Amino acid sequence: MRHSCLQSYSQAKGNGLQNEGFRHVNARANAFNGFLSRQPRVNKNTRFLARVQSEQSPHTNESTPEASTSGRPYSQEDLNDYHHVIDTEQFRSLGYKVVDFIADYYKGLEEGRHPVKPNIKPGFLNGQLPKSPPEKPEPWANIFEDFKSKLMPGVLHWQSPSFYGYFPANSSYPSMLADWLGSASNMIGFSWAAGPVSTELEMLMMDWLGQLLGLPSKFLYSSGHQQRGSAPCSPGSPCTHSQGVPKSIRPQPVDVHKCNAVQGTSSEAVLVALLAARARTLRGRPKSDALNLVAYSSDQAHSAFKKACMIVGINHVRVLPTRAEDDYALQPSVLQAAIEEDIASGLLPCYLCATIGTTSSCAVDPVGDLARVGRAAATGPVWSHVDAAYAGSAAVCPEQRAMHFQGLEELDSYSFNPHKWMLTNFDCCAMWTADATGNALDLKDLQIPLGRRFRSLKLLFVMRCYGAERLRAYIRHHCALAAWFADKMQEDSRFELAAPQRFGLVCFRLAGMPNEVNKALLDALNARGDMFLIHTELNGKYTIRLAVGSTGTQLRHVQHVWVVVQEEASKLLAAQ
Repeated sequence: MRHSCLQSYSQAKGNGLQNEGFRHVNARANAFNGFLSRQPRVNKNTRFLARVQSEQSPHTNESTPEASTSGRPYSQEDLNDYHHVIDTEQFRSLGYKVVDFIADYYKGLEEGRHPVKPNIKPGFLNGQLPKSPPEKPEPWANIFEDFKSKLMPGVLHWQSPSFYGYFPANSSYPSMLADWLGSASNMIGFSWAAGPVSTELEMLMMDWLGQLLGLPSKFLYSSGHQQRGSAPCSPGSPCTHSQGVPKSIRPQPVDVHKCNAVQGTSSEAVLVALLAARARTLRGRPKSDALNLVAYSSDQAHSAFKKACMIVGINHVRVLPTRAEDDYALQPSVLQAAIEEDIASGLLPCYLCATIGTTSSCAVDPVGDLARVGRAAATGPVWSHVDAAYAGSAAVCPEQRAMHFQGLEELDSYSFNPHKWMLTNFDCCAMWTADATGNALDLKDLQIPLGRRFRSLKLLFVMRCYGAERLRAYIRHHCALAAWFADKMQEDSRFELAAPQRFGLVCFRLAGMPNEVNKALLDALNARGDMFLIHTELNGKYTIRLAVGSTGTQLRHVQHVWVVVQEEASKLLAAQ
C-alpha cells in the first residue's frame, strides 16, 4: 500500500481544494477592502513624506527635494547603487583570517589549551554586549575581537578530543569546506526547479550512504525495486513527479516510491515517520479513528519519540519496559502483549519506534523481530521505524553490521545521523522510507519545513575524501578505544560496567557504592576542566557514560581519563 507522510497536501491539490482555499482568501481580501473603503483616505505619498520628515534631524539641513517635488514615495538617494559594508576583496582577506583562527583553534584543542567545559554560570553574557543593535556599521575587527574575547569563553568544546559527553558531534575539514561552499550558493532547494544539483546530488548521496551501510536494496533509488502495485512515471504518460521542471531537461525517472531525504536531525525523522504511519493506518477509515491510534517504543528510546507523539496528537503512547537482564533491549513478547491488549480495548496500533544504540546504554532492539510482530497486528500492519542516530555510522563495518544491524529488511523506515559519528558537520540526518508515495524531485514534501539546505554536499566531500576504507578504520579506532577502557574497568574490582560496552560507549560506576558517591566521582572528573562526561540512570543506579567518538580522540586521551578516574576514585573511597 502506498502512502504519503504529507498526504493532506497532495490530496488538497488533487481534489481541487487549493481553489477552494483561494476562494476563502479572496473573500477575506474583499471584506478587508470593504473595510478600507469606509476609512478616511490618506494619500500614500503624504504618509511617506511624514515619515521622512520625522526621521530627519532638526539640527541638520537635510531635505528630500526629489520626493517633495515629484510626490514619489522614494528619493533619488534610495535609487542609487547600494554598497555592502564588506566587498569581495575584503571578504577574501577576512576569510583568510577566519581560516587561520579555525586552524589555530583546532590546534589548540589537540594540544589541550582549551578547557573542555567552560567555567561559567547562566547569565555570563549579561552586560558583555549592548542591549540594542547598533545604528551605524561597526568595524569587522571589533566584532571579531568580541567573538574571541566574549563569546568563545562560553563554548563547550564538542570538538575536543577529551569530550566524552552525550554522543559526539563530528566535524572534519572536508565537511567544513563543503559547508562553506554550500553556504556560498545558499540555494533553498525545496524542489528540483529551486535546486537542481542539490536535489539530484541528495538522491545520489542517499544511495551512496545506503550502499556504504549495507542497507537492503528496497531502500535504494537505484535498486529498481518496485513496491506493491507501484511504478515510476512511464514515457508517454502524464508525469506528476516533475512539476515545474521543463520537459526537455527532466531527469530520467527513478523509483518514486522510495522517499529518501536528508533531514536535519533524528527528531525530525521520528516525526516524519510517525506522520507517514498515521496516514497509512487511517487510509479508508473514519476520521474519528485518529483518536484511537497507538504508538509504541521502549523506556530507553529517545525523548524525540514522546515529543513527536505530542506534535502529531497521538493520544495513546506506550513506553514499554526493558530489563537489565535483556541489556535494556525491547523484547518482542512485550510488544506483542501490548498490541493485543490495545486491540482488545478497541484501539488502533499504528507506529513502532525501535532503536539501535539507545542514548543511555547503546542498547540494540531486535528490530526485525519487533517489525514482524507489528506487521502481524490484527488491525493492520504497524509502521516500524528504527532510530539509529548515533550507532548507525558503525554499519560501515561488516562486523558491526553482522552483530547489530540484522532485520532491516523488515522495516518501513530507517534513519541515522552522519553528523554524530561520520565526520559530517551538524546538521545531517539520513532517512530512508521503503514504500511511500512522494515526489522524488520535490524533497520538501518529505520533511517538515519547506526550505532545505545543501547538506548532501558535505556527504559528497566526506565520502570522497575518506573513502569507505578510511571511514571503516575511523569507526574501528573508536570502538577499540572504548573496548580498551572497558577492559581496564573490568580489571579493577572497584568498578563495574553498568551495561555491555557497545560501539564507542562505556557505562560504568563504582561497584556497590550509593548514587551520591558516583555523582561525586563524575563531579570531580568534570571539575578538572580537561575532560567532559555525563551520567545516565540504569535500573535506578547513577551511571557514568564515556562516549568515545570525537574526531581527534586517540589512545593517549582515553589513557589519561583512566588514570584520572583511578585517582579520583581513590580519594572518594578513602573518605568513605
